[in-house]
Amino acid sequence: MAWFRNLRQLSPTTIPPPLKSTTPSFTFLLSHFSSQPMEVPPPGLSPTVPGQKPRVVVLGSGWGGCRLMKGLDTTIYDVVCVSPRNHMVFTPLLASTCVGTLEFRSVAEPIVRIQPAISREPGSYFFLANCTGVNPEEHTVQCETVTDGLNTSEPRRFKISYDKLIIALGSQPLTFGIHGVKEHAFFLREVSHAQEIRRKLLLNLMLSDVPGISVQEKRRLLHCVVVGGGPTGVEFSGELYDFIIKDVSQRYTHVKDCIQVTLIEANEILSSFDARLQRYATNQLTKSGVQIIRGIVKDVKPQTIFLKDGSEIPYGLLVWSTGVGPSPFVNSLEVPKSPGGRIGIDEWLRVPSAEDVFAIGDCSGFLESTGKQILPALAQVAERQGKYLATLLNKVGKEGGARAGSAKDLDLGEPFVYKHLGSMATIGRYKALVDLRQSKAAKGLSMAGFVSWFVWRSAYLTRVISWRNRLYVAVNWATTFIFGRDISRI
Repeated sequence: MAWFRNLRQLSPTTIPPPLKSTTPSFTFLLSHFSSQPMEVPPPGLSPTVPGQKPRVVVLGSGWGGCRLMKGLDTTIYDVVCVSPRNHMVFTPLLASTCVGTLEFRSVAEPIVRIQPAISREPGSYFFLANCTGVNPEEHTVQCETVTDGLNTSEPRRFKISYDKLIIALGSQPLTFGIHGVKEHAFFLREVSHAQEIRRKLLLNLMLSDVPGISVQEKRRLLHCVVVGGGPTGVEFSGELYDFIIKDVSQRYTHVKDCIQVTLIEANEILSSFDARLQRYATNQLTKSGVQIIRGIVKDVKPQTIFLKDGSEIPYGLLVWSTGVGPSPFVNSLEVPKSPGGRIGIDEWLRVPSAEDVFAIGDCSGFLESTGKQILPALAQVAERQGKYLATLLNKVGKEGGARAGSAKDLDLGEPFVYKHLGSMATIGRYKALVDLRQSKAAKGLSMAGFVSWFVWRSAYLTRVISWRNRLYVAVNWATTFIFGRDISRI
């Protein structure tokens, strides 16, 4: 038995004599924990040589990057991931964590579980860092470690040599240059964003119950405004409504009549869905008490939103979900860009101007010369690209093209082709929308109501990455149904 073998190893007869302490080892420990930047490059990050596995460097830990790492053949490649977060976020269920329907760990999957070779193989690593530059001529990337808080050490800077580089850095929320959005609004793209929204929501609920607060101030504190009528904004509004009806009305009875949810959209909500589903969602949200305003935000102040028509909307919580665009790092790259500022790629997801560099996910888009349309910034697009690219790199590696500069004359096979699998969104009250058409103009199945809600939950439960997280999600859903949502402000 394993425990008996371990006990034997710890017995006095098998304990080796203690090693003498040496100055070099003590010096190594000091340098390892020193707050000064490293002068010696980390081991295993220099250009690979014969006898070593070729190195694939992945920038980012989103849908595309994680699906790629999961599919790579680690008997062919070493995998190095560089990302400011050490987990992947299952974004379709992120809105549920804001109100306590799900716990935060249920939507986060550690990178080392997605690709175990990162923690097992000597040449594979994960670095909690940001990429600050790419040098295609030298096949290197420059990185800087992530720091958190005030009393932390200076960031360390280092270089990584690559044989293949995959840029999967995603995107950032679009603010359209509107003053005050970054300072006063919450976004909903990371687990940390959901945590901030949840704390702010519960704080406002508790503050509104304090003696001496006027009714007008209570209504402002409890006015939740969502800007953006896409799936994220609509799903958050629906989750918020369920939270109000099922939990706030029972546990915050003194202020339940003051809470209000407003959804602001410049055009129609859920514009990518079938027109019939759009009308259904609008009617259901309105019946739920969600106020839908068609307007354009002009300015955001600490407690008030100003629209272009001159109206003013006081708020206590503002969630901004108006689409995404390229990050500053993507904008800084000196490569041809697709329409919209994304990194330009060809039919095989390569960056034509940089050898051995690929780009996938929200940060990439087909060049106009390919004749292909720009794909939407969706999780399923990034996931399909990651799966395709993993298969392509495995094929290239088996044919001897894994080293830097060695795949020029190889036949890459079929180019990437994307087929839309459909869209889904929950709108609260055990209702959801399911649109299985491949495009807005195409024909196909679309439905709404309780059956759609059941399909939505079943589909996402099966799409959660690991069995561990599937169990978390199922247990959280059952616990919420029986006992209600957790309203602890932690």
